[in-house]
Amino acid sequence: MPIGEALRLAQDSELDLVEVAPMARPPVVKLMDYGKFKYESAQKAREARRNQALTVIKEMRLRLKIDPHDYETKKGHVERFLRSGDKVKITVMFRGREQSRPEMGYRLLQRLAADVAELGVVESNPKQDGRNMVMVIAPHRNQAATDASRRSAKAEKQAGNQAPGA
Repeated sequence: MPIGEALRLAQDSELDLVEVAPMARPPVVKLMDYGKFKYESAQKAREARRNQALTVIKEMRLRLKIDPHDYETKKGHVERFLRSGDKVKITVMFRGREQSRPEMGYRLLQRLAADVAELGVVESNPKQDGRNMVMVIAPHRNQAATDASRRSAKAEKQAGNQAPGA
């Protein structure tokens, strides 16, 4: 349809003539309320930002000569972080002569990764970083999604409980 006729049709219906596909031959246009379209797209973008999961990295520091009970406590903290859907950065700190035995730190990190394998997966393998050896464990994808939905449902429930009292 000619441009003049399309513009007249848009004015008659009190809508805007919006070009949808400018590269097409002939160009494709649409009759719509452009202000309403912009408002709805902004609302969708805001909703998408609200539903976006925020990645949090928790850190757990270990020493090479760690007591078995202390190891279990630290492992419990790592499990709790992974269950809540957070990534965990595990750091083994070396002091003095311990620096000449990085393989012992590597074994400690591998042992911890094996102990929490059902909750998370190793995202970055152990690597030496000066006096420290660092490894990152991330929660499993499906578990992280269920935890995120559980958290959002809990937040909605709390918001619902606060609204009637206000």
